[in-house]
Amino acid sequence: MRFSVPTLSSSAVLLAAGAFFAPAVSAAGSCATAGLDLPAGFCATEFATDAGQPRHLAVADNGAVYVNLANAVDGHGLMALRDSDGDGIADTRKSFGEGGGTGLAIHDGWLYAATVTDIYRYKLGDSLVPEGKPEHLVSDLPRQTTHSARGLAVGNDGMLYVNNGAPSNACQESDRSPGSKGQDPCPLLEEHAGIWQFSATETGQTFSADKRFATGIRNMFALTYHDGQLYGAQHGRDQLYSNWSDRFTQKQSAHLPAEELFAIDKGDNFGWPFCYYDPNKKEKVLGPEYGGDGSKIGRCDQFEKPIAAYPAHWAPMAILFHEGDAFGDKYNNGAFIAFHGSWNRAPSPQAGYRVIFQPFKDGKPTGNYEDFAGAEGFTGKAEIKSPGSAEHRPAGLAEGPDGALYISDDAGGTIFRVIHDSDG
Repeated sequence: MRFSVPTLSSSAVLLAAGAFFAPAVSAAGSCATAGLDLPAGFCATEFATDAGQPRHLAVADNGAVYVNLANAVDGHGLMALRDSDGDGIADTRKSFGEGGGTGLAIHDGWLYAATVTDIYRYKLGDSLVPEGKPEHLVSDLPRQTTHSARGLAVGNDGMLYVNNGAPSNACQESDRSPGSKGQDPCPLLEEHAGIWQFSATETGQTFSADKRFATGIRNMFALTYHDGQLYGAQHGRDQLYSNWSDRFTQKQSAHLPAEELFAIDKGDNFGWPFCYYDPNKKEKVLGPEYGGDGSKIGRCDQFEKPIAAYPAHWAPMAILFHEGDAFGDKYNNGAFIAFHGSWNRAPSPQAGYRVIFQPFKDGKPTGNYEDFAGAEGFTGKAEIKSPGSAEHRPAGLAEGPDGALYISDDAGGTIFRVIHDSDG
């Protein structure tokens, strides 16, 4: 599949468990937003606070919310939460199991969770915390010093898809060093920088190079399987100016390259480390490590193109296709993407730190994206100089059985729950 880049009522929301959530009302009469910048008619609660460093999320059919934690809580890498009284705030939480690798998904009654080196799955039942020992599906994923956390997705094809990032910016002989040439061929492509495919049900699998599904992807936490297609959003490369100041200005480096959204098929090659996507030229160009000057195409015309592109260095963390009609017709079958935010857009302000909505039709992005949960609601200020000054940073997305959108924040330790108020 290949595409071109495109230039509940306010009184009650039914929960799967049978409870109702009545949105909090602000002094002005509209429903509260928990500090988020949301479109008119949307409300939010802080579903959980002090939730450690929550990364990816998944919600079971009974409304239980599961979280993969960047750092262990009470010796465990996963957390389970439940709102038993329907007020939009979790009143029960328990830590359990193995986690710490970002990736999390629910499929066919199983909770799939990634650590840095392993993939497990837990059988879900009536209890909040899965009972019994988890099944150990995959072991020996490469341990590395950077880009080691995993994104994962489970397809209706019975397969498990796992991100294996590159421990590098652009496969230089000396990583992130000014003027250092790129290795060609890049040895990291043998066991990194792509998506690996495993059985979603078979235990005892181990990592091997021959299980690679797609390549040329620098790092991809945002990974999902929707309507028979695997999608993912890549973290693009950095440091065009600081490493190649003779070819790029600081302003160019702040706005290059675009973050790319891919439709991923078996055998695809998206061009890292040799190429990056220039949103102004709307094409991949050769990286300076391989002789590029910002204009040369070279070998880059042979690689797969993105289906949509977003501003540089926003750092996509999660992608979620909205199911059902709880948010209204506008959002049907479109994708939400959570961006963690930049650290390297100087002299321009740091940016990202938001959740956007990308319209889709017939499996293709249509039109421009728009902000759904704006940046200032997460950062707490109009402009920030570094990620450390942001109060919140979006990291995970999930949809509840009632259509509510959950957003995790691994800087402030908060999980937000967003609903549509049809009377708002």
